[in-house]
Order: sequence, then C-alpha cells, then structure tokens
Amino acid sequence: MKNKERHVFLECTECRNRNYTTNKRLRADFKLEKKKYCPFCGKHQLHREKKL
Repeated sequence: MKNKERHVFLECTECRNRNYTTNKRLRADFKLEKKKYCPFCGKHQLHREKKL
C-alpha cells in the first residue's frame, strides 16, 4: 500500500522560520495554513505550508 500523505513544513509568514512539521494528503489542492505560536516572534502568527 502506498503512502497517501507527505511531510510538509509550516513556515512563519513574518520571520520566515520553519517551526513545525505536519502531514498533508497528497491529493490536496490547497496550501495548508494554520495560526500557530512562533517562538522567534514571541506571538501567534499565520504559518503556511512549505515543502520538506
């Protein structure tokens, strides 16, 4: 059975640091966006998907 997920980084939109990794379905046709805590900025920021 093939793997139906891939690993992606979540990158802060303000400071561009890659703080989190997560899984995403291969056939998803959208960029993953989550509001998460950025330890470099010191506050919650929007994080967008970047490839591993």
